[in-house]
Amino acid sequence: MSSATLPADVNVVDVVLPHEVSAVADARRRLAAYLKRSRVAETARDDAQLVLSELLSNAIRYAPPLPAGEVRAAWWIDKAGIHVEVTDGCGDTEPQRIDDAHPESIGGRGLAIVDVLTSTWDVRTAATHRTVHAIIPS
Repeated sequence: MSSATLPADVNVVDVVLPHEVSAVADARRRLAAYLKRSRVAETARDDAQLVLSELLSNAIRYAPPLPAGEVRAAWWIDKAGIHVEVTDGCGDTEPQRIDDAHPESIGGRGLAIVDVLTSTWDVRTAATHRTVHAIIPS
């Protein structure tokens, strides 16, 4: 379910961030505060922050910004868990599951971490943007 089709009683936080590495720490802090206010267990908060970090880092590293030069993040909690979305300007590469990263490779493990920490994640691509959505069990 995307943030656009949620029931009215679900509180969605939608954050516009600069398309730069410093945005990751800012988004993590905001998500942590939201989850703490929502009384989410510390382990689930930590998992959600790590998933958000991985998705945002990938968006900033591998995709162009949205038309206004930004990247967007959104999160909310419902009965399925903690939802985290990151929207970028839709680069040439598609996020995909990597089952066997080479032991000596420097990268390629971020989405494997997302796989482990989430109950599900998916990618929605449109003409001008791409959104990666993940659900972390709470």
